[in-house]
Amino acid sequence: MVEVIRSTCGVCQIGCGVLVHVDSGRVIKIEGDPENPLSEGMICSKGLASLEYLYHPDRLLRPLKRLGERGEGKWAPISWDEALDTVAGELAKAKDKYGVESVAFVEGSYKGGTQSLHLMRFANLFGSPNVAWQGHVCFIPRFWASAMTYGLYAIPDFEYPPSTIMVWGKNLAANLPHVYRRMVRALQRGAKLILVNPSGVDGIDKVDLWLKLRPGSDLALALGMMNVIVNEGLYDSDFVQNWTVGFDELKAHVQDYTPEKVAEISWVPAETVRQAARLYATSKPACLHWGNGIDYGVNSFQTARALCILRSITGNLDAPGGDIRWSETPFDPLSPAYALMEKIPPEVRQRSVSNKLIPINIKVTPQDVINAILYGEPYRIRAVYNMGCNGMITYPNVKQVYQAFRSLDFLAVADMFMTPTAAMADIVLPVATYLEANDVVAPHYSKPVALVQQKVTRVDECLSDYEILRDLSRRLGFGEYFWDTDEQSLDFMLTPAGISFDELRKIGALVGSKQYRSYQSEGFPTPSGKVELYSSQLKEGGFDPLPTYYEAPDTPLSAPELLDEYPLVFTSKKDGCYRHSWGRQIASLRGPRPVPVTQIHPQTARQLDIADGDWVYIETKQGRIQQKAVLTADIDPRVVVVDYAWWFPEDDITSLYGWAQSNINILVSDKPPYNREMGATNLRGAMCKVYKAPA
Repeated sequence: MVEVIRSTCGVCQIGCGVLVHVDSGRVIKIEGDPENPLSEGMICSKGLASLEYLYHPDRLLRPLKRLGERGEGKWAPISWDEALDTVAGELAKAKDKYGVESVAFVEGSYKGGTQSLHLMRFANLFGSPNVAWQGHVCFIPRFWASAMTYGLYAIPDFEYPPSTIMVWGKNLAANLPHVYRRMVRALQRGAKLILVNPSGVDGIDKVDLWLKLRPGSDLALALGMMNVIVNEGLYDSDFVQNWTVGFDELKAHVQDYTPEKVAEISWVPAETVRQAARLYATSKPACLHWGNGIDYGVNSFQTARALCILRSITGNLDAPGGDIRWSETPFDPLSPAYALMEKIPPEVRQRSVSNKLIPINIKVTPQDVINAILYGEPYRIRAVYNMGCNGMITYPNVKQVYQAFRSLDFLAVADMFMTPTAAMADIVLPVATYLEANDVVAPHYSKPVALVQQKVTRVDECLSDYEILRDLSRRLGFGEYFWDTDEQSLDFMLTPAGISFDELRKIGALVGSKQYRSYQSEGFPTPSGKVELYSSQLKEGGFDPLPTYYEAPDTPLSAPELLDEYPLVFTSKKDGCYRHSWGRQIASLRGPRPVPVTQIHPQTARQLDIADGDWVYIETKQGRIQQKAVLTADIDPRVVVVDYAWWFPEDDITSLYGWAQSNINILVSDKPPYNREMGATNLRGAMCKVYKAPA
């Protein structure tokens, strides 16, 4: 008999509902759940591929122990007891011999569930302040900039509907399809669309105003728009006077960012800067959807601050059809109580390898971990436990990452497949998919929700991240802090909601509600109770109290002497069929994008004697990779768009699956300057050259 179980997709983090059809313990079908409050029955190609992930013949099914040299590709299957005993023993040995800071924990991309919380709880109990993540270049700059500007995370109110929508640095159709559908409905009702993006985005036929800015110049453009809004009196004077602090300082600050100056920096014509500012400020209500495109580089956090300020001074914050506040669900996916933050004393926390960032940023950056492994700065990291991070593909300057992993005393990787990173490990642990574990998914992107994710099957010897950490904790002496089952841990996290995980199974979701203009009765949850255009908190911490633009290294403006050799600027964007480095072994996903591609403007291609479909080299000061050319007029002729996160699972393990052949992070530096607040590296906007590869 077939049972249909309601759950939430975990191939990415956005919270689409799925109905899982199970026959005698085997999943036979996945379809969209029409009752899911976010996706309303929609499911993308990644979600439809869930069964391919689950039953893939190359999936890791039992623990493996390295034989021979690291990266040589020789493995022996071992029992879970031997694997966990080895991992626990090596972590304890490093801690006892070199100190607790010599052990680092690494997490991969956020999957919407509570895996990150489990790892943080484990690391805090172990005692290490070094937990590395990718949040510093994905969403967290926007999250904390929002918190420090107006104390909440504002979400576009597409349903009202808005009169104008500004999409900044986001390809919604590819990466947030259920939000894209809501935006399209608003456009069909007559909303105007401003697109701020160096390249075209999927699924949008008509754009009222498209600002093709130079990659990495977003903050200058935002400040130029503020200049126009302030100087032409287009701001909401009542809101500014009654509900903001620091407007006079902001007004003086933006005088340096005239449209003409911003045009030189951003490549957006001065008159287009004025048009965008006027349209956004006067065609109200207006909402602003931002994306991962602003999270990289020296200006990431302050770019998000600037967009928060744009929302605020135009009166679109917390207004119907603008960017609004929602009541939170009583489930916190970042719960400090569950993470047991107090288990690490402040003086130990201060000894993390990333101790100079904004204090609210308690995790560490990948480049700081790699530098600590290789160079002992500020001390040497000896052992790493890696939970699903393919750093050989996704970290900056991956040639250095390779050297770092080679030099570790011990590396354990928990993942679903053998990746270039897992192939460098001493112990590899097979991890369950989202269909094999219970969890709660709480994405931030469209409305506050807490969604049920249910274990419906189990393949071979795979264990969930929670189960692995639970069993390691017992071997390391703090097992009493982990419950016997993941359900019990979720019961604890759901305590503020007054329900158990089993009760969440029955109701499916907790959903927040819209809170229009709640500041009128409650104020904003900031120290002043108002929107802090000028941030005294940042000033006191030694950071810029107003967004200030800094030019990144190796750009046409910061290093014009390199233009003759490197005349182009590269950026990247995520493709809709892949989730970071996931999916290259999944047939249904690989089919539409079988090889990595670099988008080139036809005019530029003619000058370089490159035809559509030619293999080309993309080269920077850091290195060179090879991808296939695709010609498009949807970019500035000075820009190329390079595919991200490529490796080749079909290649031999002894080559580490062609990890360096087409990987954009060969081109990217991990050296400072970093973003001061978040530690983000400069992943886009540097100069490059492109030339035809031999046939």
